[in-house]
Amino acid sequence: MAKTIGAFFSLYLATLILLLSSGLFNTYLGLRLTALSVSEVWVGAMIAAYYLGLVLGARIGHRLIIGVGHIRAYAACAAMVTVTVLIMILVDELWVWLGLRFVAGVAMVSLFIAIESWLNEQTENTSRGTVFGFYMVASCLGTVLGQLALGQFPELDSRPLVFVAICSVLSLIPVTLTRRLHPALQVPAPLALKYYVARVPLSLTVLFLAGMLTGAFYGLAPVYGLQHGMDNRQVGVFLAVSVAAGLVCQWPLGWLADHMSRVRLIRIGALLLLCLGVPLWGWFDFPYPALVAFSGLLGIVQFTLYPMGAAFANDNVDPERRVGLSALLYMVYGLGACLGPLAAGGLMRVWGSDIYFVFVSACAALLVIFIRERSVKGTHRSEDAPTQFVPMADTLQNSNVMAVLDPRVDPQRDISHDPVIDDPLAEPASDSAEGARPDAAHDAGPSVATVGAGGRPEAGPPA
Repeated sequence: MAKTIGAFFSLYLATLILLLSSGLFNTYLGLRLTALSVSEVWVGAMIAAYYLGLVLGARIGHRLIIGVGHIRAYAACAAMVTVTVLIMILVDELWVWLGLRFVAGVAMVSLFIAIESWLNEQTENTSRGTVFGFYMVASCLGTVLGQLALGQFPELDSRPLVFVAICSVLSLIPVTLTRRLHPALQVPAPLALKYYVARVPLSLTVLFLAGMLTGAFYGLAPVYGLQHGMDNRQVGVFLAVSVAAGLVCQWPLGWLADHMSRVRLIRIGALLLLCLGVPLWGWFDFPYPALVAFSGLLGIVQFTLYPMGAAFANDNVDPERRVGLSALLYMVYGLGACLGPLAAGGLMRVWGSDIYFVFVSACAALLVIFIRERSVKGTHRSEDAPTQFVPMADTLQNSNVMAVLDPRVDPQRDISHDPVIDDPLAEPASDSAEGARPDAAHDAGPSVATVGAGGRPEAGPPA
């Protein structure tokens, strides 16, 4: 364990610093705009633009890394993030800020593509789970520390932005001074879209709604806290407790997910999320400690929806196509994270801050309605189901390159970059009865494969 941490310490440290700055900035942005009496719609649009950049910027990041290499690409993108933050200190125009947040999202996802592809290329299969676990811990710890660091800036002036810019530049040091070898470059490869949509429609629903909840949380939960009398430090703790609770509880809930129906567990969690949100609809005036307690309980359910949905999806996809599956899950999750803050912001603009938890309960109610055990036929159940539950980071800050660090994935035989040949919609019953893997040609979305040392394509992140 210590050897693994030491081997990748520079990359873990850079990840923690980046998530610290990003976590602080997203919360600060909501608080700053609210203090300036800016509409909640604008607050939601800011976080949506950032997540849109994260989702759409992967191809730009891949091309940049292919063109100039990992360290140069990382340095350029870290500089771009710093520039966007510093411009926001100089310019107060909201339309400019909206564009800067999109650019920052593109740059941030490129940073994480560089880090994660580096980890993937230099990780042995035997240590893949350990590397994945420490990377997730560094990501979540950085996000939690970012919320807590906001308490060190009681005034909503430009100092938090200066701190974010310092962290962006500081993350350059461990990456540029590392002695590790450069990983192999990445080349585009197709992703069989229809294959995954036919196999895991319920999981895609879970991931979309989980993305809506996560995007709304980072964008509008700070606004809710501020409008309920919290100061900056209290808002930071309010968010940090939720994220930390979701992280810590992934392990016990993961054990449950490996020993009972995952659909049932997702539905129970959604029902709990629905019930926990109801008291916060504005019926009662809760003191701050009670709100923090609610935040922790909500975080346990909210931030475990993504790994639960991903685990169920892995149960119903052939082992050779799980990297491509993670690519699609990331895209659907990202789409939800873009739409969630826009929807929640619009509702809060009309009906006030208490409507945020009505939005949370509504998303949970949709999960209760659509995610039912009787909808699961088991036709496409994988040969190694149930797969091992794997804890996952709670934010969209990371790119889906991390999928290949998943210990459920064997990169030596993953064929996500290959076209699917048989149409799984044509004869699903026959495929299931014969135990054959569907191999049919489908509409393909973008993905990527990594070219290893021997020149053989290995599964990699979507572009």
